[in-house]
Amino acid sequence: MTDKNIAAKIVQCLSNDYAVVCELGPGTGILTTPLLQQESLKKLVLIEFDHESVDYLKTHFTDERTVIIQADFLKFDLHQIHSAPFALIGNFPYNISSQIFFKVLENRNLVPEIVGMVQKEVGERIASPPGNKTYGILSVLLQSWYVIEYCFTVNENVFFPPPKVKSGVIRLKRNSTQQLDCDEELFFKVVKTAFNQRRKTLRNALRAKFVLKDPENPIFDLRAERLSVDQFVQITNLIETNQL
Repeated sequence: MTDKNIAAKIVQCLSNDYAVVCELGPGTGILTTPLLQQESLKKLVLIEFDHESVDYLKTHFTDERTVIIQADFLKFDLHQIHSAPFALIGNFPYNISSQIFFKVLENRNLVPEIVGMVQKEVGERIASPPGNKTYGILSVLLQSWYVIEYCFTVNENVFFPPPKVKSGVIRLKRNSTQQLDCDEELFFKVVKTAFNQRRKTLRNALRAKFVLKDPENPIFDLRAERLSVDQFVQITNLIETNQL
């Protein structure tokens, strides 16, 4: 990304003045510069996989608040970033953006807010409400623990070279849910199974893999894309934990 105004706008999407921020995939630091301009910032952790980018960052960003780590974010222990909660921001690599969000889910009590630029369709899917065809696995799982807002669309011409797709910036803020009112491990499995056969009713999509406690319950007549998070919790409680 080459547009400094867009970079500043992305940083401004952070809703709070965080003392500790982790930037994922800073590259040459287009977001790093406006982040360091925030007076509240006490520590900025840059996680970058590419060694040439790391060398560039070490040369150009010598602010004592900056910590540069060469690592694969998906394999990195986020507790090493900071012992207390921190915000996560970045222009997320599109090929692993879903995996990044699953990683965030695993560390949801450590990351109260995420602002990320992703492929436009992915951002819309994550923020999509029930009943929308783009509503899917990531929508349900992330919306279980985060309030999600699609902030704005980014055109191809602010990149060099320009990609073939538009981008979107989304913000995720941790909600008040500490624990779902169901078996959370089973909840994950139910959501994934339901959407893997999203054209089928939940009864047909789930009964091949799970024992249904009340198979005639009308909620099983619905398809996965119609269910809210609370309804998926209800469905999970209508399924035996012992699988067929």
